[in-house]
Amino acid sequence: MARDVQITFDCADPAGLAAFWADLLGYRLQAPPGGFETWDQALAAMGVPPEGRNDASALVDPEGSGPRLFFQRVPEGKQTKNRVHLDVRAAPGLAGDARMAALEAEAERLVSRGATRLSRHEPDPPLGTGHIVMADPEGNEFCLD
Repeated sequence: MARDVQITFDCADPAGLAAFWADLLGYRLQAPPGGFETWDQALAAMGVPPEGRNDASALVDPEGSGPRLFFQRVPEGKQTKNRVHLDVRAAPGLAGDARMAALEAEAERLVSRGATRLSRHEPDPPLGTGHIVMADPEGNEFCLD
């Protein structure tokens, strides 16, 4: 039996990092519990003090097919390279120069939103199609693929 997965990000600013990934992936903030119009209302009703209301955030795929992304505040910063990373399919169906141009355009857009460009890997046929390695605003590596 296949299992659902959730991808969890340890971070310093859950709301900020969630906003970055929502923009990148086309996800949306998970709706607050029933009976509440906003998360702030729900957290206040749960007794969460204002200083704890950015301790976590979650995103969902609006179409319901992708995994839930969960962002949790941790006290320490990122220490080393990720051993697991996300490949974001930013140029589906494209090859060669057209593919790399689409990846470059998305890399530029993401840099304007706080990402860092780390490296570009040129196409290397037959198996290497080329990709760009990026880091989100808190340094988590991912690839535009």
